[in-house]
Amino acid sequence: SPTLQELEVTMLDARMCNNSRFWNGTIGPTMICFQGQRRGSAPAKGDSGSPLVCGKRPAVAGVMSFNSQDATDPFKPPVATSTLKYKKWIQKTLR
Repeated sequence: SPTLQELEVTMLDARMCNNSRFWNGTIGPTMICFQGQRRGSAPAKGDSGSPLVCGKRPAVAGVMSFNSQDATDPFKPPVATSTLKYKKWIQKTLR
C-alpha cells in the first residue's frame, strides 16, 4: 500500500509464545510476540521490516520479523526482533 498504516497490538509473554500450542520453543530472547488488539487483525504478507513502536514517547521496540502462513492464526502470533539488544550497534551504525 502506498499509504502508511498502523495496527494496535498487545505484546504477549514469551513463555506463552514458546509453549507447545504456539511456537513450541522457537522464540528466542531477542524476539517479541504480539497480537492485534482487534480479533483477526495481524500484520500482512510484506510487513516484514516494519517498526514495532510503543510507549507514550513513541520509540522503536522491534522490527517485524515473521508470522505464520495464516496471519490471523491465534496460535501462531506474529514475531518481531527486539531492537533493545541491538541498540548500541544501531546507534553506532547511524553515526
